[in-house]
Amino acid sequence: MDSVHIPVMLDEILAFLVPPRDDALMIDCTLGEGGHAEAFLARYPRLRYLGFDADPQIQATARKRLSPFDGRVEFRLGYYDDLLATYADELEEDRVMRPDLVLFDLGISMHHYLVSGRGFGFSRDEPLDMRLSPDAPRSAQELVNEAREEELSGLIREYGEERYARSIARAIVAARRSGPIATSGRLADIVAGAVPPAYRHGRIHPATRTFQALRIAVNDELGRAERGIRRAASLLAPGGILAVISFHSLEDRVTKTVFRELSGRSTSRPDEPIDKEPAEAIVALRTKKPLEPTAAEVARNPASRSAKLRVVQRLPTASEKAGL
Repeated sequence: MDSVHIPVMLDEILAFLVPPRDDALMIDCTLGEGGHAEAFLARYPRLRYLGFDADPQIQATARKRLSPFDGRVEFRLGYYDDLLATYADELEEDRVMRPDLVLFDLGISMHHYLVSGRGFGFSRDEPLDMRLSPDAPRSAQELVNEAREEELSGLIREYGEERYARSIARAIVAARRSGPIATSGRLADIVAGAVPPAYRHGRIHPATRTFQALRIAVNDELGRAERGIRRAASLLAPGGILAVISFHSLEDRVTKTVFRELSGRSTSRPDEPIDKEPAEAIVALRTKKPLEPTAAEVARNPASRSAKLRVVQRLPTASEKAGL
């Protein structure tokens, strides 16, 4: 089966991320199947594009899709926070240039649910893996079969915002005593059996939040988002634009917090002294509140319904203003 990728909030992204010159450089930190990339490369015939992705399988799809733009696209394989750190080292050595535009689309592609066969969802019974990259240190199967009950309960509650986290963790630990939990189908059944009947037959599948939590934990999604957004902002050329699309409250909270801090606004951390000097702003907020997809887009693409877009613009530092 071929997955069909529809880029989310494309009109808004194109409106904000306008190249400042013909041969500008754009870094797509979550290339996926290349939907946003295709739109940018088609609109701007001299734009140079650098695409990151952790999944070699999905990157192969993007390479095929973007083959008409050969010569203007470079692909790098790995988690985006690691690749941005490498790019920063290359910048220090004057081997690369600062990007003018950076995009993060933090959503999980339909490819992973429909094609990957790695147990991201529960519509079919698949090996319980959930790694975006084969280099990730621990699969979901290892996590559910090896983690202590307290760890499982904590991550399901924190990353899944699941009210029945404790009951679900207890059920997982009890079930694995009779044999390893190896597939997405078995895990979904265990979770469904651990929650009250009313919740089991509610608006969403009872395992939705647990699967989200495990995927986030396996791929360190929130940690990578925080590190990646910070690194991307520091790499941007003065005047450059950074846009982040998030799909659940945890991702949006990370984005909002980092953007506020980088814009010199208080992060309201309780451990910071009251008289602490505000940090120098390195970005200006272009969206004071997150933008959401239009009703028309949601009707065309229901997967976009929870998307939120936040945008900032890189400010020149004091040394950059002085031309140093």
